[in-house]
Amino acid sequence: MAAERFPIEASHIMMFARSIGDDNQIYYDEAYAKGTEPGTIIAPPTFAQASAQFDPDYFLRPKVDGKGWFGSGKNPTGAKPSGGGGGGGGGGLHAEQHFVYHRHLKPGDVLTATTKPGKTWEKESKRAGKLMFSESVTEYRDQNGELVITATGVGVRTERPVGS
Repeated sequence: MAAERFPIEASHIMMFARSIGDDNQIYYDEAYAKGTEPGTIIAPPTFAQASAQFDPDYFLRPKVDGKGWFGSGKNPTGAKPSGGGGGGGGGGLHAEQHFVYHRHLKPGDVLTATTKPGKTWEKESKRAGKLMFSESVTEYRDQNGELVITATGVGVRTERPVGS
């Protein structure tokens, strides 16, 4: 996931906080936020994941006739993951996500994201054979080119399917 441009608006922050059930006033009340250490509304942890909504090619976004779609989710998505977790003789999954915050995200920021491969490693499993882990590192930079967040996702593929 790498949005070319991810504008951060106060309403986006408020809706994200509501969607995760976090009612901290610093995410929506400007008067309250002015009295805090950051002095402004800030985004909750993991907010950078919302950048997927600004990536037209994000593999989990539903598609209709090969085009992006913002529908009700009543129809199958036809989503096909690209890298990161699947493949091999078995299945794949998202195993971990880490965020390093270099500063708070705030309304008015415009982020760009670049993603590159990280480390890879293997472990043995009794039921699934070899487990192959791989990192994907996304750097989010603000409108001034300053690094704001480093997000590292870890995917794991199995050598063979695990029987039930």
